[in-house]
Amino acid sequence: MNPLISNLFYLSRPPWDSGITPPELLEFIDQHPAGRAIDIGCGTGTNLITLAEHGWQVSGVDFALLALYKARRKAKIANVKIDLHLGDASKLRGIKGKFDLALDMGCFHNLGEKKRDYLAQLDNILAPSGYWLIYAHLTPADGTPASHGLAPVDLASAQSRFDLIWRKDGTDKIGRDSVWALFQKK
Repeated sequence: MNPLISNLFYLSRPPWDSGITPPELLEFIDQHPAGRAIDIGCGTGTNLITLAEHGWQVSGVDFALLALYKARRKAKIANVKIDLHLGDASKLRGIKGKFDLALDMGCFHNLGEKKRDYLAQLDNILAPSGYWLIYAHLTPADGTPASHGLAPVDLASAQSRFDLIWRKDGTDKIGRDSVWALFQKK
């Protein structure tokens, strides 16, 4: 998705912006000490705020300026500090330091040919033994072309840099195959 279309979605409430932190992230927070986290494709900041409320230092990246504006406003209301960056997930320019957690809910599966660049950037920003928690749509198993999604080759490519800790396959609310996965930097 390009930034213009993404910004248009944020004139109202995009279908992917539930305003609810998923149980997979809450489980991660409960099982790991607070540290530094980055939400890649952070949207309106729901998960950044949840992490900050649990003691995490948080940064978010999105290429939709309107989403970042809404995230900043929500953080102010919640009285938490978040660091926001306008940018491309496959470049991650201006991001300083190392992160203990990188969260990606629906960004990586949209990157097409930029997935390799994204993984290299992710490898650079994660601390040793840092975690990557991802939610993504899967490409159709029958080989039907899809506008976005993770193919088995994408997951294999990720596993060249990261160890798979767990994987939960499922379907989203409209029946698309999806996956939650937790990886750890090798």
